[in-house]
Amino acid sequence: MSHPEIVTRDEWLAARHELLAAEKEFTRQRDALSAARRRMPMVKIREDYVFEGQNGPASLGDLFDGRRQLIVYHFMFDPSWSEGCKHCSCVMDGIVGSIVHLAARETAFAAVSRAPLAKIEVFKRRMGWSFPWFSSFNNDFNYDFHVTLDPDKGDYTYNYAAVSALISAGKLRTGLAKGELQGLSAFLRDGDSIFHTYSTYQRGVDLFINMYNLLDVTPLGRQEEDGRKFVWVRYHDQYAANATYGDH
Repeated sequence: MSHPEIVTRDEWLAARHELLAAEKEFTRQRDALSAARRRMPMVKIREDYVFEGQNGPASLGDLFDGRRQLIVYHFMFDPSWSEGCKHCSCVMDGIVGSIVHLAARETAFAAVSRAPLAKIEVFKRRMGWSFPWFSSFNNDFNYDFHVTLDPDKGDYTYNYAAVSALISAGKLRTGLAKGELQGLSAFLRDGDSIFHTYSTYQRGVDLFINMYNLLDVTPLGRQEEDGRKFVWVRYHDQYAANATYGDH
């Protein structure tokens, strides 16, 4: 991988001013996009989802923990697996530090997976996490929000496109055409009514990966080849001291 050009401090400052103008424009565009996201219409949830949590059965309303808003991370954890997805684990490592601040803005956070609660609790302890994490094994929540794919169950789409079209376009590996995928959804509670306001999938989740946000300010960046996203990632308890992982 080549290094950036070596220049004088004055030349560097000129380049930095040029990039700063582009960064400020991007910030304005991001603010406008966030405002448009908040103006999205919403859909009333009419299904009576019951999850299994640490304190017993819980409705979707219970996941709000008395707050007005709820963010759900759809954590990939198939019922047959012994541990959760390492990529989702990396995403959660970047999110956990922010969760404590959400309550100040009337917002709750929870992860939801299809794995049985017993498996979730074992893996959660291993990772040292304390956020609420619920099992949807006994309901259709994952199917309804298109994070468990099954051609024989409901609308067979992911990221708002037909799974077959995504595979044909090379945007989804054939091996992922059935089973667990990741995503993030937002909900609003108004009295006893709950509304779905937003969901994002695939690279839409990149926004919440703080590791990438940090690497993106370095000269070598993410150091990932096209189509090789996340291959170097490990569970955080599997990084050996001073070890270098990956195939580059």
